[in-house]
Amino acid sequence: MHFLCIEQKTQYVYYLSIVPLLLVSTISDSHAATYSINPTSTHIKFAIERFKNSATAGGFYNISGQLQYDPDLRAGDISLIIPIDSLNTGNTSFNKSLIGPDFFDAKMHPSARFKSTKWYFNKAKKPQVTRVDGYLTLHGETHPISLTATKFECGTSVGFKQEICGGNFTAMIDRTKWDINKFAWFGLTKNLQLNIKVEAARQ
Repeated sequence: MHFLCIEQKTQYVYYLSIVPLLLVSTISDSHAATYSINPTSTHIKFAIERFKNSATAGGFYNISGQLQYDPDLRAGDISLIIPIDSLNTGNTSFNKSLIGPDFFDAKMHPSARFKSTKWYFNKAKKPQVTRVDGYLTLHGETHPISLTATKFECGTSVGFKQEICGGNFTAMIDRTKWDINKFAWFGLTKNLQLNIKVEAARQ
């Protein structure tokens, strides 16, 4: 009886050790399509309210990265690289201030990154993306954020004869969590509403 218990325990340990390998195998064997982010059609826009004056809109551009997407498995993955010096508000002086050491500090932290950890879908027969969770690395800090999908679709582009995935997402971040604190308590927007547009072409 004692020997049987040891044998059962051994089988249980073996089962626990093999499950992660099976999961990895399932993911690697899936047929998720891979897409390359189009920098000219992908951007992150925001608005900054300066000392209770009208808001100034700005954005980050020339974003690169990769998307993997499989609607049948209700699975996705996206990684974005955001160059900080691409920031543009239409005001050269304000641009320099924002990418300077008091705010985003492009010299010390030239890029921000977003890496998804989980995609959420509705229960419709044709699944739609509803939310994407992930980690945003910005200004040397990494914290979780959630992106709410307002639209995400894939289809063949008539002009380019290539499969394209595109989507719009929104997110709210508190910049002080990423140690960007300048004037946060004196009227310069602390919470930033991000409006994210992504487009990617199948490789």
